[in-house]
Amino acid sequence: MKFENTLKNLFGKEPDAAVQELLKNIEDDYGEVPFILKAMSDRPNVLLPKIIYDDAVLRNPEHLDEKTVELVTIGVATALKCDHCLRMHLRVARRKGIPQEEVFEAILLASALSNTAALAQAMRVYEED
Repeated sequence: MKFENTLKNLFGKEPDAAVQELLKNIEDDYGEVPFILKAMSDRPNVLLPKIIYDDAVLRNPEHLDEKTVELVTIGVATALKCDHCLRMHLRVARRKGIPQEEVFEAILLASALSNTAALAQAMRVYEED
């Protein structure tokens, strides 16, 4: 779904109808609707701006391809230790045909960086004390 189409879809519709249409588009793209978006679906005033932002950043970046974006989301979910996000993006990666080797390497990279961030933060505090 392109950002311009998202904006066109929003205007002229009731908020609940816009939410349902956008969630359907997300389901068509990902194969499911993420938990957070489902949970926010009864609050169009909060959900619609989030979907517009996510659409521009996650689903339509200008310089990254779809596979790269999905591998980045897997890495971030790994680094942030978000099991629910990681599980969903692993399912999305499988549906999109992203090779398991690439997914595994994204997880390894994210884990190493997460570990380094924890060490750097802890060592700075340790040195200050």
